[in-house]
Amino acid sequence: MKPILMMTMFAALFCSCGNAKNNESVKTVKTEEFAEMMAQKDVRLIDVRTPKEYAEGHLAGAENIDVKADDFAERIQGIWGTVAVYCRSGKRSLTAAEQLVNQGCTVYNLDGGILAWQKAGKPTTTVETDIFVTKSGKLVKIHALMHSSIRIEYDGREIEIDPCSKLRERTVDYTALPKAAILLVTHEHFDHYDSATLSLLTAEQTQLVMNRRCVEMYGAGTAMDNGDRQQLADDIMLEAVPAYNTTEGHLQFHPKGRDNGYILTLDGLRIYIAGDTEDIPEMAEIKDIDIAFLPCNQPYTMTPEQLVKAAKTIHPKVLFPYHYGETDVSGIPAQLPGIDVRIRHYE
Repeated sequence: MKPILMMTMFAALFCSCGNAKNNESVKTVKTEEFAEMMAQKDVRLIDVRTPKEYAEGHLAGAENIDVKADDFAERIQGIWGTVAVYCRSGKRSLTAAEQLVNQGCTVYNLDGGILAWQKAGKPTTTVETDIFVTKSGKLVKIHALMHSSIRIEYDGREIEIDPCSKLRERTVDYTALPKAAILLVTHEHFDHYDSATLSLLTAEQTQLVMNRRCVEMYGAGTAMDNGDRQQLADDIMLEAVPAYNTTEGHLQFHPKGRDNGYILTLDGLRIYIAGDTEDIPEMAEIKDIDIAFLPCNQPYTMTPEQLVKAAKTIHPKVLFPYHYGETDVSGIPAQLPGIDVRIRHYE
């Protein structure tokens, strides 16, 4: 056999063996096993399709990282542990899975993708999910329910902020969600305080924390005033911070001293939920924020200009404009270089 032909055959065999080894490291599983994997609290679920495909419907709890995007390799840096991936039919996700395996992850790939999932009668959702990692490696999954209603999953615990079941034409089916370990309510307006939903989410061990007026109205719960701090668990700290209007003619909506914003610290990850507020002076004292939720709908909260000013004051690593109704927030990211601004469906 000629030397060149032998080298060509050897190279082909080497490449084939390398690909086979990589594919064997990816566990391609059927829908039932995949469903079991994604239900585990320490598994990171990734939809590797395009943002458009993701928006049309995805598996509950999946974050979107497009494998075809130029920044895919950059975005998966730092992901470790067990990961479950899927795409439309299973081809793109296999490519993504191989890259994740190469950086040390244990990866489960959904055989047949979301098409197989739907064929098996499994549900999908349009609720967007963002996943963060605490200092000791615990996952924090933040789900954008609607408006000011935020759902957080952390270390097997359910945290609900301002849960409301219905707002105009939008609804949230809280009957399909677990009981809450922690319930936070910022103030008594109907789009934040929903007594029926609070009752639905409350179990014997639920810690219900609200501003003083809501506790009086509901007849239960722990009242926190601006400036109060409470250790909810060994790894969970809660601080109540001011939230109020400053613009003349708007002061009656959220008077100073009545309502709460919250800083929720989960194993060192600091999350600022501003509540209904404008860009108040007290924001200068809010430091080291990893994730911030800032409202944007005058006359009740901030204008886009006020929100940009507030974000520059607080300078969170990640910013979610929320409670924005019909306000156009699409121009905010360009005004905040250095801050990861994520627009989700918090209308």
